[in-house]
Amino acid sequence: MRLKAALLGRSRGGQTSKIHLAADRNCRPLAFVLTPGQAADSPQFVPVLGKIRVRGPVGRPRTRPDAVAGDKAHSSRGNRAHLRKRRIKAVIPEKRDQAANRKRKGSAGGRPVGHDADLYKERNTVERAINRLKARRGIATRYDKTPESYLAGLHPRAAMIRVKDLSRSTC
Repeated sequence: MRLKAALLGRSRGGQTSKIHLAADRNCRPLAFVLTPGQAADSPQFVPVLGKIRVRGPVGRPRTRPDAVAGDKAHSSRGNRAHLRKRRIKAVIPEKRDQAANRKRKGSAGGRPVGHDADLYKERNTVERAINRLKARRGIATRYDKTPESYLAGLHPRAAMIRVKDLSRSTC
């Protein structure tokens, strides 16, 4: 099984919360972290990747995807270093200011960051996974008062999506 993950943070689950989510190619949530709405996406990159556990038929659960697709918000030196250290292919475009800083350094600036455009097109699977999570009114409108109870509602919904997809393979 080839495992590809995409990451995205969305703050539509309530006025004061943001779901940082990793999903596979079939729009199934793999891991998520709930943060305050003003929290940035980039610092949550490593914690979300650290929560990925995909069980196979035998052996230990997989914790390292083959590739990770993210948007420009996840393009940082620390995130790229983390992916390189774990031998994960980064499919994250470079920010314009990062490219300008690299070019300004001259020959010591390093080589440009490349990413697979075809894999990057599949980043919308995270958007679709969030839409599937938010098909439940309680998650979409965030009636829960505490982050813990909201997170407690996200876990069963993610499990329902995974169980429902056992017989179906696409979004």
